[in-house]
Amino acid sequence: MLSKEVLELSKQHSVIRDIFEFGMQRAKEVGPENVFDFSIGNPSVPAPKEVDETAIRYLQTLDPVEIHGYTSNAGITEVRKAVADSLNRRFGTHYTENNIFMTIGAAAALGICFRTLVDGPEDEIITIAPYFPEYQAYAQGAGCKLVTVLADTSDFQINFEKLEEAVNEHTKAVLINSPNNPTGVVYSEETIQKLADLLEAKQKEYGHSIYIITDEPYREIVYDGFEVPHVPKYYKNTLVGYSFSKSLSLPGERVGYIVAPTEAEDFENLIPCFIAAGRLLSYVSVPSLYQKVIGECVDLTSDISIYQKNKDLFYNALIDMGYECVEPGGAFYLFPKALEEDANAFCERAKKYDLLIVPGDSFGCPGYVRVSYCVPTERIEQALPLFKKLRDEYK
Repeated sequence: MLSKEVLELSKQHSVIRDIFEFGMQRAKEVGPENVFDFSIGNPSVPAPKEVDETAIRYLQTLDPVEIHGYTSNAGITEVRKAVADSLNRRFGTHYTENNIFMTIGAAAALGICFRTLVDGPEDEIITIAPYFPEYQAYAQGAGCKLVTVLADTSDFQINFEKLEEAVNEHTKAVLINSPNNPTGVVYSEETIQKLADLLEAKQKEYGHSIYIITDEPYREIVYDGFEVPHVPKYYKNTLVGYSFSKSLSLPGERVGYIVAPTEAEDFENLIPCFIAAGRLLSYVSVPSLYQKVIGECVDLTSDISIYQKNKDLFYNALIDMGYECVEPGGAFYLFPKALEEDANAFCERAKKYDLLIVPGDSFGCPGYVRVSYCVPTERIEQALPLFKKLRDEYK
């Protein structure tokens, strides 16, 4: 007999994936050039040429056992050191390889952090809505409750009044995501400092550590006038989950890491616990080839200027048409308000123009829609008149 929990989860389809699959089927009917799919966050900018060149060089020159063999559970030492050195150069930190744990992407990083911190079904992890829907699955896998707190929708920064009400003696961590999926909003330094101050007070009140888990796969995709604060500099009990999927356009290679600051209260046990949590979750040994590639290419990014161009074009055009939207500071998403109360109905109406967008209900924020602009710029230019026609229907 199958697991009831897993069987139930199997029936909970991803709305994003369903729309993406619809788009592929629709493309067969009317031609891919006539379908404008803004549903999925798959990077459209290619990886830097150095990534492929490095991989090819390693495959041609290194011993096959070295390039294809198992690595240590925490990752290849020199790669962890390269990651630490890169962070130190950028953020003025003092990390060593002992602060870095390599993971199979950000999903594994978050799953391991959850499993490391959660001690029973009464434990809670709080996140800020709108949020990446898979957080629910990570919490379920760790055996805890995910509590959601709606952001201040005027700017999608944290609503601290609601957050303070949500934190209690069962809170093990607050999970944040900046630049944010689905809004593209970057949390300001003021927001991070207020979060740190709140949790410092709550740790004292409840007599136990409360961690910040910061999910940062979009950290390098940040635009003019915005800056992503390095959260461990503001709050010592912070775990950083990172992936090279977006910054280097390598979502299929599954390489990321966790940063565990030396200043964290439980530091001496964190890396061993990450190893143990990885074993429990079957996340063992990050692919060795792309660990080595990352070690050499850690300071590179894909051409972020293309996403900046897409954002400026799309955001300004929608605002001019009369859509309401908070300006994204990073990532590659817009999160405009739907033109009717039911965002699902609005997305269905958009399909009439073969515009594929995702209702905000999927992200815990009804009434809004996510528009992913990691697509060729000309596709946005072709789609804008259709967004105008859609808008005109509501006037």
